[in-house]
Amino acid sequence: MLTTAEISSLRRRLLAWYASNRRRLPWRETRDPYRIWVSEVMLQQTQVKTALPYYRRFIREFPTLRKLAEADLGDVLKRWEGLGYYARARNLHRAAGMLAAGSGGRVPDRWDEFRALPGVGDYIAAAVLSIAFDRPHAVADGNVKRVLARLRMITVPVNRTASHPVFQAEADRLLDRRRPGDFNQALMELGALVCTPASPHCARCPLIRCCGAKQSETVARY
Repeated sequence: MLTTAEISSLRRRLLAWYASNRRRLPWRETRDPYRIWVSEVMLQQTQVKTALPYYRRFIREFPTLRKLAEADLGDVLKRWEGLGYYARARNLHRAAGMLAAGSGGRVPDRWDEFRALPGVGDYIAAAVLSIAFDRPHAVADGNVKRVLARLRMITVPVNRTASHPVFQAEADRLLDRRRPGDFNQALMELGALVCTPASPHCARCPLIRCCGAKQSETVARY
């Protein structure tokens, strides 16, 4: 069990690493909740390098939530063509229409309101609300789960739905509530760039000193 002091140190080291090593991505250069939302929807089941050109074209065509709401669904799906999982685009378009009609095109900054929109699950709600509005919601996607499994030597299977509450509870406990958006992105970025599924780059990890799996040389198990 990490002490309060150890958790504080972990947060500082992770955020310092993120500030120096994060990838420059267009959705990280804005606090516009709509644009952050679009990026998170696209990044579901899609790698960053694949989503990036689609994101840029989509935002050029639909720069605001209201523009998306006013667009024909066929045009939206055309801009989505090639990304797959078209239900993502349909839900995003439907949600934009609901918000344009009911809240003047404003993306909700409260969990219950945002989570109730079509296509918005726990992960997207936590990511958008933390990054765009600094709401203290922790994310627990695949990258985060892998980092936490190794860091805390969590033995339950990462890819089982029944295991999710275990990882979510740990993510909630470690979350830096003063900078939740940056912390969530830092943890995800660490999993994407350093704590990779195979051949993780442990020597480059800012959390190596408190990683249970590394200290016990059992990284491959997690």
